Amino acid sequence: MSKKDIETRSDVHVLVSSFYDKVKQDQLLGSFFLPIISDWDAHIERLTTFWETSLFMTRKLPEKYYGNPLEVHVQVDKNNNHQITDLHFGIWLNLWYQTIDELFEGAVADNAKRRARKMGTFLYLKIFEARQ
Repeated sequence: MSKKDIETRSDVHVLVSSFYDKVKQDQLLGSFFLPIISDWDAHIERLTTFWETSLFMTRKLPEKYYGNPLEVHVQVDKNNNHQITDLHFGIWLNLWYQTIDELFEGAVADNAKRRARKMGTFLYLKIFEARQ
């Protein structure tokens, strides 16, 4: 059975919420996210906007993401005694790919994987630099 591509904000919301369901259940990642996110609905909406903005840059979107994910992740690392490692980013990326593969296929789905891989690499390197 063929899956559809990621086409709408609703699709992005399904992806993000399904992904974070996995993150919350993951023993390693959950330990970073669960203590600091008190309003999961707001978090999912914010990240839906982030991914919608990232995946559909050329579209006129009613809402665009404005924020600094790097600053947030550096702070989370600092608050956790600099315990974030490449293993955490690997698990994060594997769960992202797994969620995409379960739900979608196509050019935008592939782009979501590429963007996540690049973002994870960038964030990890910048977190490491911030420790210096």
